[in-house]
Amino acid sequence: MPCSTCADRFESKDKPYFTDAVKAIDPTIKVIANNAQGDAAVQLQQAESALTNGAKVIVVSPFTAEAGASIVAKADAAGAKVIAYDGAIEGAMPAAYVSFQNEKVGELQGQYLLDKLPPGATVAMINGDITSAPGREFKAGAHKVLDPAFQSGRLKLGYESDTPSFDPAKGQAAMEQGLTKLGDDVQGVIAPNDGLANAVITALTARKLNGKVLVTGQDATDAGLGSIMAGNQSMTVYKSIRAEAAATAKIAVALAKGDQAGATALTTSTVDNGTGKVPALLLDPVAVTKENIADVVIKDGYSSKDKICAGLAADQCKL
Repeated sequence: MPCSTCADRFESKDKPYFTDAVKAIDPTIKVIANNAQGDAAVQLQQAESALTNGAKVIVVSPFTAEAGASIVAKADAAGAKVIAYDGAIEGAMPAAYVSFQNEKVGELQGQYLLDKLPPGATVAMINGDITSAPGREFKAGAHKVLDPAFQSGRLKLGYESDTPSFDPAKGQAAMEQGLTKLGDDVQGVIAPNDGLANAVITALTARKLNGKVLVTGQDATDAGLGSIMAGNQSMTVYKSIRAEAAATAKIAVALAKGDQAGATALTTSTVDNGTGKVPALLLDPVAVTKENIADVVIKDGYSSKDKICAGLAADQCKL
């Protein structure tokens, strides 16, 4: 795992989902789980330690795309395989890549603002960490949708900032700077995940703008969904992490047992990472608003009304 500030999902969702899925396939397999907490060097050390302890497969969500290449090199030397999980690895060839269509995440966020904002509205973009492949892809997807509107004058790009490590504290500071620059004249904010969305909302709340400015998010966290129900966040993007983790577990077990062909058969496409074409499985993200939380997130068993509505008044959380 890359860091807790990147998204709290890694510890709360990915880790248990993946571990449980592996155990369901083969209960004799040991799973070692580590979190680099925002340090690429630590992530490499953790991979080296796992290899020393006999790991046959390293499943890594690389803190940076380049750092993942070093892990592949170490694994290759030890005769082990690497699966790039949730974020691509560049500069080396992992055995597989499992993620979501990350650029589509940004497209869904950008399209939401494009559909909801009036002509001439001002947008601030508080992007994620663009040293990571997902961060770059989220940003690229949002720009793909919004740039034509910026160029035509349909919308205005008033402020844009990238956020190292997806750190909410840095995202809040950036939003505060943006509000100062714009004299609080902003109608929509692209935030790439719910953690940064909450940081943006904190900055907006201090200026009594919460609920008046459209704010995007991602990961469908309980806090993010609660914020949507409270009217402070406008949308999030749901990714079935259970499906992502389960698919990765199947590929990992196949690789651990030396079945490269079987592992590749579980993928559905390839992704060119600049070094070669990596066998890939890319799942579809879904835009979530107040109107479809129950039908998408709760129905899928990802969360529950009690968790989403914790701390909210009954009239704020009718699900």
